[in-house]
Amino acid sequence: MDLANFLIQLLNSVQYGLLLFMLAAGLTLIFGIMGVVNLAHGSFYMLGAYLAYSLSGLFGSLTAAVLGGAALAVLFGLALEWLLFRHFYHRDHLDQVLLTFGLIYVFEELRSILWGDDVHSVAVPKALDWSIPLTDTLSYPAYRLFMSAVCLVLALGLYLLISRTRLGMKIRAGAFNRDMAGALGINIKLIHAVVFALGVGLAAVAGMIAAPVSSVYPNMGSQVLIMCFVVVVIGGIGSVRGALISALLVGLVDTFGKVLLPSVASMLVYMLMAAVLLWKPQGLFKA
Repeated sequence: MDLANFLIQLLNSVQYGLLLFMLAAGLTLIFGIMGVVNLAHGSFYMLGAYLAYSLSGLFGSLTAAVLGGAALAVLFGLALEWLLFRHFYHRDHLDQVLLTFGLIYVFEELRSILWGDDVHSVAVPKALDWSIPLTDTLSYPAYRLFMSAVCLVLALGLYLLISRTRLGMKIRAGAFNRDMAGALGINIKLIHAVVFALGVGLAAVAGMIAAPVSSVYPNMGSQVLIMCFVVVVIGGIGSVRGALISALLVGLVDTFGKVLLPSVASMLVYMLMAAVLLWKPQGLFKA
């Protein structure tokens, strides 16, 4: 592998890892703080992709579609938490699994009714529809760099929110001991609603910015869900920092595995997870 090909694969792995972080951050927050096993998290990624498809056609701009879709996804998350999830916080994990597994089928059926079962494409914005030349024959799409930049900005914003704001302090307190936090006057129900809506919004934004690259198709959320759980387990449940480092590791292993060891590429990520759990059973970082 020459330097140009190595650089392309490195950029691809970072972009894929950051996109996984967008999904895994919401999943690890929801599970680590609310204690809810959410198997329907991949459906929010799918929702974002279909919103990008519909709203970009309506507004004529992917930027407007992402902003409008993110707002709709957050509102949807607030409504879903109020209607369903808050009634399952103190229920057994099996009840939560059954609820969220059922939601996958509900969302897929709604997707089929609203958008059909065809594969759709979302156009790359004209301002980003160009490539950076690396050699005479190889180049790298500017839109993929834009995706990485958006994910980095959102990762920084999430870090500042969790670690530097009063709301973040309340979120950390609720994750550490929700009963004590409630006794000290923190509105745990409101914190749960905000965290769930934030997780839904992050997953939807990931789907929206990925839509021009991966297209929009049925069951696309199910394909990323397992990888998200792998990222959460490796990084440590409830740890946003762990989710970021784990997502980048998974991106590197998966991308370079497919190039260098294609015959065993599908196993490498799970081998990485097994190795980490043998070393640190609670994951790389604690919440």
